[in-house]
Amino acid sequence: MSDRDPTDAMRVLVVDDEPIARARIARMLGRIDGAEAVGEAGDGVEALAQVAALRPDVLVLDIDMPKLDGLAVAEDPSAPAVIFTTAHAQHALDAFELDAFDYLLKPIGRDRLARALDKVRARRGPSDEPWRIVVRDGSVKRFVDARAVDAFHSDHKYVSFCFEGETLLCRESLDGLEARLAELGFLRVNRGALVRRDAVAAYDAAAGGAVVLRDGARVPVSRRAAASIRQALGVA
Repeated sequence: MSDRDPTDAMRVLVVDDEPIARARIARMLGRIDGAEAVGEAGDGVEALAQVAALRPDVLVLDIDMPKLDGLAVAEDPSAPAVIFTTAHAQHALDAFELDAFDYLLKPIGRDRLARALDKVRARRGPSDEPWRIVVRDGSVKRFVDARAVDAFHSDHKYVSFCFEGETLLCRESLDGLEARLAELGFLRVNRGALVRRDAVAAYDAAAGGAVVLRDGARVPVSRRAAASIRQALGVA
């Protein structure tokens, strides 16, 4: 979660394979209060690299692009809020299934772009509920309390976890979960796993180390994390 004031200007990354289109959107953003273009990308691969480097709040994202299209970019767990842009209306259903905040048909007007940014702004800002995990179930968004989850595991493009006997998937990255759940006692035990300290029933120092959860599940501890995990658990 961002610790920036929600009244700060939204940082927008403009992604389009047409330089003229990117320049036009960047100019419009310069004339919209509360928004700033922090960078541009000409394809989906470059867009994800820029997301990692610049950490924008919003992607104004074209759908039809080389290398990696906009739909694939939006599916990446690292992607922030997305406003799609396209010349083709047939992509609308796919876009909204990916939780896009808006879908703008080209040519885009400044007022229409400003309204799309307002939709993002209405749901933006630091949360006083860092424990809230959002899980999509078809058209339904479920809200899960992370304090009732013992462990999160990387699962390809998603993060998986068990909640009330059910295995669920969320789009948020494990790095993102680690950052906002650390204050709730979650520990990164290896590159692909995050566990809640209160759910650890035992620590096994054999075979490089592992934490044993209350349900008997064993989660290996990486060599890099071993010292900090032992310290957090109070074991020698």
